[in-house]
Amino acid sequence: MQWLIPFIPWIGGLLALGCLLQAFKNFRRKSLSKALPTSRALAVFIGLVEMKGAAECQKPLRARLTDIQCIHHEWFIDEEYESEKTDSKGDSTTSRGWTNVDKGRSTIAFHVKDATGAILVLPQGAEVDAPVTLDRTCRSSDALYYGKGPRNEISDSTGRRRFREKAIRLHSQVYVVGKARERKDVVAAEIAEDERALLFLISGRTEKAVQSSFGRYGISWTIFGLLLLLAGLALGDLMADRLYKRESWYYPAWGGGTYGGAWIAAWVWNVFNDLIGLRNRVREGWVLIDIQLKRRHDLIPNLVRIVGALRDHERTVQEQLAALRGQAGATMPGRAGPDPLALRPALAVVQEKYPVLKAMPAFQKLQQQLIETEERIALARDYYNNIATHFNTRIEQAPDNIVSMLTLTRRFPLITAQDFERASIKVEFAR
Repeated sequence: MQWLIPFIPWIGGLLALGCLLQAFKNFRRKSLSKALPTSRALAVFIGLVEMKGAAECQKPLRARLTDIQCIHHEWFIDEEYESEKTDSKGDSTTSRGWTNVDKGRSTIAFHVKDATGAILVLPQGAEVDAPVTLDRTCRSSDALYYGKGPRNEISDSTGRRRFREKAIRLHSQVYVVGKARERKDVVAAEIAEDERALLFLISGRTEKAVQSSFGRYGISWTIFGLLLLLAGLALGDLMADRLYKRESWYYPAWGGGTYGGAWIAAWVWNVFNDLIGLRNRVREGWVLIDIQLKRRHDLIPNLVRIVGALRDHERTVQEQLAALRGQAGATMPGRAGPDPLALRPALAVVQEKYPVLKAMPAFQKLQQQLIETEERIALARDYYNNIATHFNTRIEQAPDNIVSMLTLTRRFPLITAQDFERASIKVEFAR
């Protein structure tokens, strides 16, 4: 065993390193959850998204133990045993415990529905966090004992079983974080597994509760790693002192200091990567606004064609539509250029001046598409402002501001143009 003594501190150090990696994995997941703005179903963009809404499904599951309608359930049935053993000296010992006699889980695809629409979620590969729906211990006289459990008992059974179930109920509120991609069957988005995504989570708890659990796990892994390191160093120090008659009491102190330094280095690395990811998401948020503006730009010619069919020429209306048609993109806040304008005021004026348009199916369909596009632009703008605000707050708050100053990270300006949302466009008809 003497050959093992020099390796004991190293074994403790490797185990502590593994715990440290797990700790910062949870810290990163918490930061990611806090950084992602909640997306609306109408404006779920391709990429990592966060959604909140009701879990809906046309053909829901039935929970194994409670029979409630759900989109996910998992169950465990444990049976208590009591056995007596006699050793070679004739002494008997009694052991009591639980053994699992049945378990399982099932999840189906479902939609997350909010006020703007619904998004399909494919749960394969997701981490599912379901609330407890049943936790009950009963005896064989209870109807649950054989009604939901196996008909045969284990040997040395005490006649007691423990039933536990977790489920996400149908219509209940869910919190989903995952990668959105294009569906293959229809023109829409879906949330599904992606190996490159840091987090794919379906939870029946609130966002705040999920973030708190990530934080607790991170702290627990940090403390556990420190205890493993100190235990390994202390054990190696004690064995070396007894076998080699030498003292090395400073090793635990040195190891603890090294662990603290590694924790600080990992924290700096984690914050830096978080800020880089946030910065890229802010830029992605602006690209999403650009995409919606270009979509609107492609729809404007159809509106011009319909209006032109009713009236060959109307200078003011045509000028307004031409101005909106030319707005295929918007200038990012803080840079020189035109601010984005809203289409709704101009569309309302056209509708007022041409009452016949209200009865035209083509115009009604086009109007619905344009209004939906305006809502998407507004949601994309809110997404950009939310993520930019979070980024700006992170780089100003201590202690993250230390890393931001070292990396010369700059703030992102917000979209503050009032006419993007509320400005009315006056259209006067020439007589």
